Amino acid sequence: MKKIITSMVLTSLIATSCDKKTTQNKAEYSGEDISKDVSIIRSKSDKAATLQIYTQGKWALYGGTSVNNIDFSQPIAQGVDSGTFPLNVPDDARSYFEVETEKGKAIVSDRHLPMTGGYNFRDMGGYKTTDGKYVKWGKIFRSDDLHNLTDADLNYLASIPLTSIVDFRSEEETQQAPDKNPSSVKMNYPLSINPGDLMAAVKEGIDKIKPEQADQMMMDMNVLLVTDSACINQYREFFRLLQDEKEAPLMFHCSAGKDRTGMGAALVLSAVGVDEQTIIKDYLLSNVYLANKYASYKAQYPAIASLFEVKTEFLQAGLDRIKKDHGSVENYLTKVLNVDIQKMREMYLD
Repeated sequence: MKKIITSMVLTSLIATSCDKKTTQNKAEYSGEDISKDVSIIRSKSDKAATLQIYTQGKWALYGGTSVNNIDFSQPIAQGVDSGTFPLNVPDDARSYFEVETEKGKAIVSDRHLPMTGGYNFRDMGGYKTTDGKYVKWGKIFRSDDLHNLTDADLNYLASIPLTSIVDFRSEEETQQAPDKNPSSVKMNYPLSINPGDLMAAVKEGIDKIKPEQADQMMMDMNVLLVTDSACINQYREFFRLLQDEKEAPLMFHCSAGKDRTGMGAALVLSAVGVDEQTIIKDYLLSNVYLANKYASYKAQYPAIASLFEVKTEFLQAGLDRIKKDHGSVENYLTKVLNVDIQKMREMYLD
């Protein structure tokens, strides 16, 4: 039977749990990989937090305003078995958690940031690498456009505190919809990436494009992102910023946060050692988060719905071209984008 255990009841269980925590002062991953069994969900409208957990047996959740200051003196929630549980944490600031089950421990936070004025805002933390480490939470973020963010959204981002913003949009896009900055941001970096005049081609023949042509256009664009010298120069500068500790926490974005940003995210996760299957799953999350943003466009122009979506074959076209030309994604990162793989992993992995 499912139970929620608060600090007001079952005092013996709480005491036992707290006794186990008296020597722990640092969040950690240990035991089995339970990270995929736990999610923190924040409401887009009011930023209220909820825990979703899939487990058997007792669990406890500890929280703090950063990974380094999680309070292990007393759990903020405890329970038995799987369920969805509301959390009593601030709604105007980001929180980080360690969850402990009978199988292991994991550090968690909200992957999808609760932006009232945005859609595809994500923390890239929490992914497990091929060598058993995890991407740090609260360091690298990806998003769609920032011009509709509310004051509450900006305060939430400032609580991270977000320090740098990289904007991959074209000059025309940035003029039409300038970024709104959280108060914590010290630098904005316009690194415009224009992989062909895709939208101009669409406007000229929007009624003539067939679905398979739209798919091919998206695959061609992803190849261009990793082969065009102008695109490469911008991704090279992006990684230079990522390797500068004073620039983090850093957010990078374009208009939808799925194509230019999607390739950037894939390259970042590759650099820190996340496997390709996980990278593609992360890429495909844009379909979930952008569904409402582009629903009307897809309904109006079903033949070109692919332009507002992501598909495995889109990203795969770019990754396959990298492997064909350079032997591996790691070779491309180190030899073309000047990425110091070891430094990236020291900076961004737990």
